Amino acid sequence: MKDNIKYCHNPRGLERSFLFDHVHITWDEQITLHQQKTWEISFVIYGKGMRVIGENFEPFESGEIILIPPDIPHYWAFDNSVYDEQGKIENITITFHTELLINIKNTFPELEQLINSVLDYKNALSFGGDTLLKLRELFLRMKNESELERILSLIGILRHISSPEISKTVGCPIIEDRNTKKLQKIYMYVMVHFQQHITLEQIANHVNMERASFCIFFKKITGKSFFNFLLDYRINASCDMLQSTNKTISEICYASGFRDVPYFNRVFKKIKNTTPGEFQRTRNT
Repeated sequence: MKDNIKYCHNPRGLERSFLFDHVHITWDEQITLHQQKTWEISFVIYGKGMRVIGENFEPFESGEIILIPPDIPHYWAFDNSVYDEQGKIENITITFHTELLINIKNTFPELEQLINSVLDYKNALSFGGDTLLKLRELFLRMKNESELERILSLIGILRHISSPEISKTVGCPIIEDRNTKKLQKIYMYVMVHFQQHITLEQIANHVNMERASFCIFFKKITGKSFFNFLLDYRINASCDMLQSTNKTISEICYASGFRDVPYFNRVFKKIKNTTPGEFQRTRNT
């Protein structure tokens, strides 16, 4: 698997100014939770699932483009039921150091204001509107460009993200305290194991806590019990499968981590105020 966070070197040992990484891999080959000293811009071409950026934990869809400043931990957990005709997900990641931005503005005074706008970003951002459309076009074009052409395209990308039409904060720097690290470990465990039976003992042991202490900790930090959180995650995962696959309700029930179809139907109805079958039919209306 490609490493998206290390600085790339060319055969002569000279560092590249930035790394363009286009991957077309199976859903489970994506790099795990990580952070780096570089800036990162990621474009999910095909795939969907859940992502963690800092303390934010939310779903993502194909087509999103995210800017992540240095030192913010992040991870994309791709849904194993969403893939292209080759059974793979696809994304492009561009990484570069702050020094590159500083060198650009020192070399080209005309770009100083643009680069300073980018350097001012402290939070991870997603883009929308015309900005997103233009960024997608640039990313896809870079797949077939030479190294020189990619440099010019990167300047274009920086121009668009420096003054986006629409942007939204999707992650913030975090204080590396013990509670934050525990919460991230819990989220990661759920992402990987939600399709399996998870007990309180298992998840508590995963973060080196006693069962009772874990329950108090999780409720205090998140405002809900662990099992309510797990139910919400499984139901959201089932919604993705209901909308994006042709699996039966029974198959989706078990693929979402439920062990009983009637129970799955009751929980789904309670949380979504509709049945799985009705929800599934809405994708064709």
